[in-house]
Amino acid sequence: MKFVAFDLEGPLSPNDNAYELMGLFPGGREVFEAVSRYDDLLALEGRPGYEPGDTLALIVPFLLRHGATGAQIAGLAGKASLTPGARELIGRLLKSGWRVLCVTTTYRPYARAIARRLGIPAKDVASTPLPLDQYRRAFATEQLEPVERAERALYSLRREGNDEKMKALLDGFYWKELAASPLKRLLEEVKPVGGRRKVEALMRLVGDTSLGDVVVVGDSITDLALFRAVGEAGGLAVAFNANQYALPYATLGLAGDSLLPLEGVLLAWEEGGRDKARDFVEKGREEGLHWLAGKKERPLELHRHYRRLLRARAGELG
Repeated sequence: MKFVAFDLEGPLSPNDNAYELMGLFPGGREVFEAVSRYDDLLALEGRPGYEPGDTLALIVPFLLRHGATGAQIAGLAGKASLTPGARELIGRLLKSGWRVLCVTTTYRPYARAIARRLGIPAKDVASTPLPLDQYRRAFATEQLEPVERAERALYSLRREGNDEKMKALLDGFYWKELAASPLKRLLEEVKPVGGRRKVEALMRLVGDTSLGDVVVVGDSITDLALFRAVGEAGGLAVAFNANQYALPYATLGLAGDSLLPLEGVLLAWEEGGRDKARDFVEKGREEGLHWLAGKKERPLELHRHYRRLLRARAGELG
């Protein structure tokens, strides 16, 4: 069985569901950007038990305060764009016997809806469950007052752009104030599929298959652990228009406005593993491909260019 696992946001769709969901509310995008930056800082400092992508747990109190619903999450999937070439590439891979997986931090209703548009069955999608409507019924309005206070404080700090002050504010909010309130349930129960949880999810999906026989495609800090695990096992970790966190751990990169150049690499990989894939890339048969394993230089600016081109403001998130 030939396996390729895609992250969703970036590789398969330029949209960011959580960012757009928060954007439905006044000031929501600014709050999300602050919490996303906080997520980067926690992940980079190695906070125990914290994984990149836990942003999707941290924003749940704000979603509840503004009355967000599961229907809104799923509804955004119908409006989302697909990455150019994604539908064609996945269709060809499925026809030629590949098992195409999606391993993403994205909330489950959104992930499954996008995957369905691409022909990926729900059983091959690992994503973040969120019983948002159930949580909304569980908490009274007055229990969400600390969230409103934190939101007001974030607005002013976000304008300053001071990471240190923002981190101090959110450390107190999440790990002291919320941790001592009924809302701590949200931090305990919502476990986004990012970081090491992505590795665990992929291993469940591929079963007895070694990660050395798997191709993964990602772009952000949530894929760092997955890139490292697959790369060290001898598999293929592909950075598609990646940011500074993911690119150093990739086997090869694809910077461009379409996923289609990846098809030739996958066929070469199928034929002869890493050696054939590297040969295909280094012969320059497809524009935008570059071999990264064992090399010091990383074409970050090229990836940033296409990341901004396809993902706009969402591309600046970690």
